[in-house]
Amino acid sequence: MYPCELCFSCSQLSKLQEVSLRNCAVSCAGEKGGVAEACPNIRRVDLSKNLLSSWDEVIHIADQLRHLEVLNLSENKLKFPSGSALTGTFSALKVLVLNQTGITWAEVLRCAAWCPGLEELYLESNNIVISERPTDVLQTVKLLDLSSNQLIDENQLYLIAHLPRLEQLILSDIGISSIHFPDAGIGCKTSMFPSLQYLVVNDNQISQWSFFNELDKLPSLRALSCVRNPLTKEDKEASAARQRVIASIGRLKTLNKCEILPKERQTAELDYRKAFGNEWKQAGGHQDPDKNRLSEEFLTAHPRYQFLCLKYGAPEDWELKTQQPFMLKNQLLTLKIKYPDQLDQKVLEKQLPGSMTIQKVKGWLSRLLKVPVSDLLLSYESPKEPGIEIKLENDLQSLRFYSVENEDCLLVRW
Repeated sequence: MYPCELCFSCSQLSKLQEVSLRNCAVSCAGEKGGVAEACPNIRRVDLSKNLLSSWDEVIHIADQLRHLEVLNLSENKLKFPSGSALTGTFSALKVLVLNQTGITWAEVLRCAAWCPGLEELYLESNNIVISERPTDVLQTVKLLDLSSNQLIDENQLYLIAHLPRLEQLILSDIGISSIHFPDAGIGCKTSMFPSLQYLVVNDNQISQWSFFNELDKLPSLRALSCVRNPLTKEDKEASAARQRVIASIGRLKTLNKCEILPKERQTAELDYRKAFGNEWKQAGGHQDPDKNRLSEEFLTAHPRYQFLCLKYGAPEDWELKTQQPFMLKNQLLTLKIKYPDQLDQKVLEKQLPGSMTIQKVKGWLSRLLKVPVSDLLLSYESPKEPGIEIKLENDLQSLRFYSVENEDCLLVRW
């Protein structure tokens, strides 16, 4: 490394608000007050990847920058003096970045005491063990990044669960596989993480759906990122996994940085209600709420199912028909195709594979009718259930999924 030489005029220095000395050999020598006189308006300082070795040096700088709001000290191995208290405070500091500094949790709390207005704290890759509850510090923090601290486990998270203003918690790559809020029963909200709106758990070991069931207990959770976990890998099942997560967490508005539109939520919840309908019935579920005798095991595995039954109605028997074995004679469905809003169109009879997705059905109809796929709305009705029209809203599901049978009528609108 080589020392960084900065050349500014006096007028430039007095107006400077941000300086980056990343990957430079910074020296803190000089008369006290020199930095304050030359650069009084600096608000952002990046000192990452330097040769700083002591918090004394950092305090020396901070004491002269009273307007400092953002400080990045990543990849500096900073040591606290033993047996002596550091003086000085980062009175205006809002963002502190301490990634890969080797800092311990006890040192984090000690450092936080100097930052009474801290809002964002980044502690990635420090082998941190959360050893005690922050009581008089970190009370203003809105974002906490604990990524790649592999020693953190579920029990340690309880120690930071009552930070009153924590809105964003980043727990990527910490190896977590489960979470539980013991103060909240089925269908109840936890008192933990009361303000948490955005949770990131990418690159972990989440392999059980109970993880997402527990997240539904967080009262303020609105956004979740959970990519690259065993349950949510980017493969052919990714769409089904996304739907399951949406159905499991009722207040979620954004999943993996993609907005959850009302139609997507409705489709996900209806598909979930149908997919586990037979299991619900076998566990004591009944269309008459007064006759419901659901087992504790089912309620634990599907805590939102009863709410979905109240929201959309309990699944009817015709919705829970067992699909026929996948044999050649069962693959093709003979369907009537009608156009309720286009009286000049003739009714068509067509054989379609039961495994055909709604998306492919729309593609075929688009070519047949010369209508854009995006304009097509599909539903169907069965002669066995006259007057009941079922919307085919999920393009990725098959005709069989929606229990479409021979002689049913496919309704096409645009």
